[in-house]
Formats: sequence, C-alpha cells, structure tokens
Amino acid sequence: MEGWGPMEGRRTDERLGTADVAAATGYSVQQVRDLEARGVIAPAHRAANGYRRFSALHVRDLSAYRDLAAAVGPVPARRTMRVIRTAPRDEAAALVGSLHAGLVREREEALAARDALLAIRAEAGSEAASEAGPPERDAMTITELSGALGVRASTLRFWERSGLLAPERVATRAGSARRYPLGAIREARIVAALRSAGYRIPDVRRAVAALRGLHGAEEPLDALEARVGAIAERTLALLRAGTVLGAIIGEGTRRG
Repeated sequence: MEGWGPMEGRRTDERLGTADVAAATGYSVQQVRDLEARGVIAPAHRAANGYRRFSALHVRDLSAYRDLAAAVGPVPARRTMRVIRTAPRDEAAALVGSLHAGLVREREEALAARDALLAIRAEAGSEAASEAGPPERDAMTITELSGALGVRASTLRFWERSGLLAPERVATRAGSARRYPLGAIREARIVAALRSAGYRIPDVRRAVAALRGLHGAEEPLDALEARVGAIAERTLALLRAGTVLGAIIGEGTRRG
C-alpha cells in the first residue's frame, strides 16, 4: 500500500472505482456511495471526469465498519466512524473504549441474570426435596412474601423504590395494598438471590432488566447462554475492527 504523497496531502493510490470497492467489501455500489455520504469512510477523490476514486484505505475502513456494525449495531458504528476522523485524539480513543465497556456491561448483566436463574433453580430443587418451601399461590401480600424470602417488608419496599420490583396495587378499606403476582414473586426471589450473593443494587437492576427482556422465552437459561456467546462474538468483531479504528485516529492526528 502506498503512502502519503509528499505534497498532495492525500493518498497517492486512489485508483479504485466504486464497483471495485463494492467487489472487495461485499457491499453494493449504492451502499458504498451511501456509506461515503454518511461519513463512514473518508470522501473519495473525484477524477477529472467526476467519477469517484477510492484507495485501499477505503476498502480497509469499510471492512472495519462491517465488524464494528456487527459488534455494536449500525447506528453507533456509523457515528463512531464519523467522530474518530475529526474528534481530538483523546476523545476519539475514549469513544472506542466506551464501546468495549458497553459490551463488558452487557456480558455482566447476562451473567448476573444467569446466576440468578441458577440460584432460583437450586433453591426450588432444595425446597422440593425438603418439602419446606412456601406454598404455591397466585399472589402474595408483602407480609407473606417477606416471610417466604426471609427479608423485612421494608426491604421489599426499598427494592421497589430502587426499581427492582413492581408489585400491583389493590384497593382496600384503608386505601391500597401491595399485591405480588407470580411474576413479581419470581423477580423478588431473583433479587433476593443476587443480593445475598453480594451483587450491588445497580447490578441487580441490570440483571432484572435482562430477565424482563427474556419475557416469553421458553428456556431462559438457554437464551442467556446464547446471549453470552453472542456477546463474545461481538467482542471479537470489535477487536478485529479495533486495529483499523486506532489507525484512523492516528491518521487524523497526523493530518491535524
């Protein structure tokens, strides 16, 4: 690959047409044009006849964009490719770092949710073996649930204020009372399991959110295992893109 021209301030190997770039990257000709217009790749040089002329760096950057989009999604990927070309070096590097941190958080959430389900499964097995568990019912009051979980009613109210539980409200002569249907009971048991395992409130909140996102899944554990595997693949894609992202940041610094 040729280097920077000493006088022109641009690449000296701009010989590829739009169709060449499309063939090399797997994108269509129109997609290449659209991605250039969106700032995913640097503007192509225009020849005297008005045709676009791309370099090998455009092919490199589009290949990196494909991995980046697989890792974090097309919209964040497009924004990242635009920003790192113009932002100060520290801001561009921090943006790329935040993408890695986001995947780490997603993995931690999935693992916490998986651990919670495993804890509930183990607890259910223990209760079945001892026949000492709380009776099955469609709903519980706050007093019944606190007794079943071995926590104070005030703890359940705190979890509710923290966004970990969402009991129903039913009318009573005194006003209203909390009612915990089966879904809320399940979430309360998960929260209790995670808290007893040392998870902090923000971590529990993310785990509960992840489990709520699995609503309707027949096999939540399988779904969580699949999610952990998918996050690993996305992380690898981000790592593949990372070398090129670092190069783009460096090239912007040299041009600045």
